[in-house]
Amino acid sequence: MTDNRNGRMYSSKIIKAGGLLADTKTLLVFWDENKSAEDNFQEARRANIFGKASRSRVEDILAIFRQRYCPNNGSDLALRRLARSALSAEIIDRVLYYYAALADPLIYDFVAEYLYSLHQRGHHVVAQEDALNFITQAISAGYVHSPWESYTTRSRVARGLISTLRDFHILQGARRSSRKTFAPIHLPIEAFLYIAFDIHRNVKSGERLLHHPHWRLFLLDVSATEHLFIEAHQLGYLRYEAAGSIIRLEFPYKDLAVLVDTLVERWQMWNLSKSD
Repeated sequence: MTDNRNGRMYSSKIIKAGGLLADTKTLLVFWDENKSAEDNFQEARRANIFGKASRSRVEDILAIFRQRYCPNNGSDLALRRLARSALSAEIIDRVLYYYAALADPLIYDFVAEYLYSLHQRGHHVVAQEDALNFITQAISAGYVHSPWESYTTRSRVARGLISTLRDFHILQGARRSSRKTFAPIHLPIEAFLYIAFDIHRNVKSGERLLHHPHWRLFLLDVSATEHLFIEAHQLGYLRYEAAGSIIRLEFPYKDLAVLVDTLVERWQMWNLSKSD
């Protein structure tokens, strides 16, 4: 277990969450940049943009959205710009998963520690029992404010974890099956650049960025992560030079929004060249 990422404890909100990819994208595209977050939420309720019959379900969606995608650190604008772009769904989904994991220590630790370790040891199958084992360890370690003593509650949290990771394409398998397999590891270079730059805003050292634990959210080891940096360098997105343990890394973007604009422009140029 980690240090709960700045002291945050695990919660059972995952029971009401899941990936919520379609609803999240609906709200990101609907968002009015001239209005506050609360005004946008109120308008989303009024317009029933999610098409839900239950008001309580709408409130669940908005609460999860607020937790995951309203960080108030400048990245929310870039995220909305990304969601409105013509970039592929896979790129956008990977970035949405990244923010969801950062916002929920339960997701983060289960993947970055437990599943990453399983994957490194050559395991292919992930069962609901694995999530239950992780939750049991978390309870013993005091990672939950009030222990989920009910087996039903623990099972629902475990099922929610597995289902969420299936939604986010970390796992794959039949929706109702309690057993999933690891999905093929693939982080599109555009999603990789977005995430790398976001991490870089707080981690200036190239070596620390290369070895950052966030990459484990995508089951990437150091070798695979370095390969992506080299690919990004070859494509001209950044400058990456390594000499032993000395890593020089430079991003030519002033902020995430500028990076998104660059990614969208390159994507459009690439698609135009394909159609010629």
